[in-house]
Order: sequence, then structure tokens, then C-alpha cells
Amino acid sequence: MLEKTNVKTLDKVVVRFSGDSGDGMQLAGNIFTNVSAGLGNQVSTFPDYPAEIRAPQGSLSGVSGFQVCVGTGVHTPGDACDVLIAMNAAALKTNHRFLKPGGVIIVDIDSFKESDLKKALYQTENPFEELGIKAQIVEVPITTMTKAALADSGLDNKSVLKCRNIFALGLVCWLFDRPIESALRHLNKKFAKKPAVYEANAKVLQAGFDYGHNIHASVSTYRVETEDPRPGVYTDINGNTATAWGLIMASEKCGRPLFLGSYPITPATDILHELAKRKDLGVKACQMEDEIAGVCSAIGASFAGNLAVTSTSGPGLALKSEGIGLAVMAELPLVVIDVQRGGPSTGLPTKTEQTDLMQALYGRNGESPVAVVAPASPTDCFTMAFEACRLAVEHSTPVILLSDAFIGNGSSAWRIPEADEFPTIKTPDVPANLIADGSWRPYVRTENLGRYWPNAGTEGATHRLGGLEKDPATGAISTDGANHARMVELRREKIARIASDIPQLEVLCDTDADTLLLGWGGTYGHLRTAAEQLNAEGHRVAFTHFRYINPLPANTADILAKYKRIIVAELNTGMFADYLQSKYPDAHILRINKIEGQPFAVSEVVEGAIKLMEE
Repeated sequence: MLEKTNVKTLDKVVVRFSGDSGDGMQLAGNIFTNVSAGLGNQVSTFPDYPAEIRAPQGSLSGVSGFQVCVGTGVHTPGDACDVLIAMNAAALKTNHRFLKPGGVIIVDIDSFKESDLKKALYQTENPFEELGIKAQIVEVPITTMTKAALADSGLDNKSVLKCRNIFALGLVCWLFDRPIESALRHLNKKFAKKPAVYEANAKVLQAGFDYGHNIHASVSTYRVETEDPRPGVYTDINGNTATAWGLIMASEKCGRPLFLGSYPITPATDILHELAKRKDLGVKACQMEDEIAGVCSAIGASFAGNLAVTSTSGPGLALKSEGIGLAVMAELPLVVIDVQRGGPSTGLPTKTEQTDLMQALYGRNGESPVAVVAPASPTDCFTMAFEACRLAVEHSTPVILLSDAFIGNGSSAWRIPEADEFPTIKTPDVPANLIADGSWRPYVRTENLGRYWPNAGTEGATHRLGGLEKDPATGAISTDGANHARMVELRREKIARIASDIPQLEVLCDTDADTLLLGWGGTYGHLRTAAEQLNAEGHRVAFTHFRYINPLPANTADILAKYKRIIVAELNTGMFADYLQSKYPDAHILRINKIEGQPFAVSEVVEGAIKLMEE
């Protein structure tokens, strides 16, 4: 065993795995993330999937990436990586720009043959010189060594090559002083039903780790700082899984069974997959024939007394709009999850954007207000899924949860909460006295203007709901104009009153600055990090972030009025900025926008904010 002579101690490091979409980069990255989270590191990940399905092997369009930041004070996956793993020539070409100056590149040199270089459209035989790479380059014959490690395994060549990613994982575990025992546990869980595959991967993992000990070239290794986490059980969780678990917690807390009516669509499908596994918790997850059937089945389930949810992504939200309008008119609890992606139409289905905001706020016919909330991080998806259910049930309204591909696919270390950390959801059951005296009608209202919500079959609470306007006293169809005006105002006021039932905005960083940087939803980590960096560089900036979009928190006007300059950063052309400007016309609102299918880089926000402040 060689002494590590070039050790860098950092509070956080960034690693990027890249290779063909069939090279298992997501698996290797996820295991490394889980191992790091188990050591007490904070983690943040960014899986970067190719847009093409089954792109030609070795081509630029088929490259898949997985970036993870581990350490302390982690809010983003990082703008640039300290270590890049490139499993082929195409991966190097598309990902070298993400490497920090002086970083480490580990390449599978076996995948840099002349034919590989041609597929990746190189013009010369030296890809490192051609790309102008100035880094510590570690050329590892990963394919050759994987084959050697499994020469007597009895696996066919195709199965052997599938283990290359685990060799790279073993090498990275050595580089960052990660215990391979933890990685082995994750592999064992992954391949529990395939012992031969597990044994092969375990052998290759050890081979990669051992190779690191025997590297004679001078290459930096890293020691990553950890922090004492709050006591509890921790796991690495992605946003879609956290969303599913938050829905299950809400079902437990409101005493109504959970129903999901959904149609598969990238990047929201994992929510359906996760809930389909939870029959043991009474979850009913139905894959419907299309998006319209998904929302309509959920509306039916809500009428029957279930906590009803439907999940989708951008184009699916458009298809569900008529159904959502029906739920508004019927005043039924309904949670609509939209994991936003690049659009319009099919757009960039594997990439992230925040371009469905206006659709969520206004994308229905007539006066059709709904509550809109947005999680700030992968782990916050749990909390905001719970909150969406709570608001839907307690206020008798559809609630749209605007997640996005970045936080839906990304993951963070998460402490599993205790049941008593979340409140009981106050289900508006029909009071027994109203049933006893026969005075209950479908539109008799609760204190917060919501409707009572009887289970189907409740004696004395037989009723009909529908899309036609109703008389509030009798529940009968009404075409009276004055009644319609009253009902429109009641539905608007019901949503507005939610502002008194949600947390107020909190301002961070330099609260006495003249400039306020703000955003909403999944940009939280990048914007908070940018605000902290701006203040560290002497630019006085306050920071706040919106998770409740409609209605806005009750203190929004007071906070915006305090600052001379408000910079709204979002992954669209300025939808939230327009929304705020329409509500607070006196606010001086400036914008930082990005619509490239990628999350913000912290540096983009910092540079944009400095430019706006100087102007």
C-alpha cells in the first residue's frame, strides 16, 4: 500500500461520472452518493440524462452524466467538478468543460481507440491536446482490468462489460477514502436476486479500489470534511421518491386512503412506480390509459372520499386542465403533481425548466383559481407533497405541486422524520348534527370557506357534484347570473384565505441590504449559494425563496417594499417576475433568466446579480 502524498482537505468536493447511457453512470453515482451520505456528508446530485433513447453507442448524443457534491454546507451539485470520470471519448468531449482547473480526469483508455475518436467527432489522434485540457489525467485500462478480474467468473462478455462502472466506482472510493464495505452493501441490495451478478460486481469493486493503491503517478486524493448530523435515521433520497413518501404520510395524517391515477411521462413516472410498490400501506396506484383518464379517475376517487392525486409533466398538465377545472367547480380535494421539464410540446423531456408556472396559475377556462406550491429541494419534496395534501383537504381545493426534473431526479441526504413531526390533517367531515337534522347540503361551508367532505355512502350525505354552477343553499343547478358571481367570489376568497394558513417568508443573508435576490421552487440551492458568495465578496444582498406561489405568503408585500432592487432568478423567461410585478406594481423588479434545459450555475447568478447591481 502506497502512502497518499498529495492529499487535499476540502469542505466539499464534486465528482462527475460520465459515459454511454448504458454504462451505468447513474448507478455508480447513486452508490457513491449513498456511501458519502452514510459517512455524515451532505450530498446534492444532478443526474443528466441524454435526450435521445438508445442513441448510437459512443456518440455525443448518447452521453449520460451524474454529478454529485459531497461535504459540508452543500446546497447544489456544484458548478464544476474536482474529478471527472469519462468512460469513453464522447463522454470526455461533452463533459471536460465541467472540470475545475487542475482537477483530475479518470478515463477508460481502452475506449479511446481510433474508431471511438471518430464516433465522437475528434479531428486528431490526441483528444486531450485537441480539447486543450489542463488537468491531472489518469489513463486507466478499465475495460481490460474488468475483463481480467472476471476472467474465471463464467459471465459472457456483455455481462462482464456491464461491470466497468463498478471498477470506476471502486477507484473513486479509493480516491475519496470511502469504505467499500458500504458500497458492497448497496450492491448486495441492488442485486439481491442475482447472486452471480453481485459477486462479479463485488470482485470488480475491490479490483478498482486496489488499483487506486497501486497508482504510481502523482494524483491528488481528497479528504472530505463531515459534520455531526442531527440524530436520526438518514438515507439518500431523490425528489420523486420523497414526493411519493410525503403523499403516504399525508394519507396517514388525514385518515383517508391514498389514490393515484396517473399516466407514465418523463420525468414524473418514478412517483407512479414508487406508489405502486406501497400496497402494504393501502395505496391504490392506477396506471390509466391517458392523462385525462388519470385526472378524472382521481376526481372520482376524491368524490368517494380518498386522498386523490394525479402526477404528470408539462404536456400532461395541459391535458388535465379541463379535469382540474371540474375539481375547482366541484370543490373537491385534489393534488396535481407537475414535474416540470423543457417545453413546449415534447420539448426537452429529460431536461429541467420552470416554464409551467403560468399554466399552473391560469391554464384553465373561466375563473378557476387553485393553490400552487413548489418544493425547494429533493428532500423538501416530502414536506411540500404533505403540504399540498393538507391544503387540498382542509380548504377543499385542487392544489398544483410544481416540482421539476432537477429536484425530481436529484437527491440529497435526508433524515427520516418521526410521525409526530407532521401535524394531523383536519379532514372536514360532515358534522353529525347537520346530518341528523337534515340541513346538510353539498355547498354548506366550513369556517375557511371549504366544503365538507363526506365519504361516499355516508348515510344522510347522499349528493351529486358536477361541472355546472350550483346554488349554494340547495346544491341544485343554477344559471342565475348573480349566484354565479357570488360563487366565483367565494372560490377566489377561499384560495386567498390560504395565505393565513401557510408560513411567512423568511429573509436570509444581509437583511439590511438594498438588494433582494429571490427565486422559487427547485432553484433554491443555487440561489442561496450565490447570495452567500455575493456577500462574501462584499456585495450586500438579502435572499428569500418562495415555496408557496398562490396565494403568496401574507408578508410578501412588506418584504418586497423594503428593498430598492429585487432580482428574480428563474429557469424561464420571467414568469414569476411578471407575476410579482402584476401584484406589486411599485416593486423595482429585475431578472436573471435561463432556458437551456440545465439548472443555474452559481457563477451565472453571481455574475448576473453583480451586473444588475452595477447598472
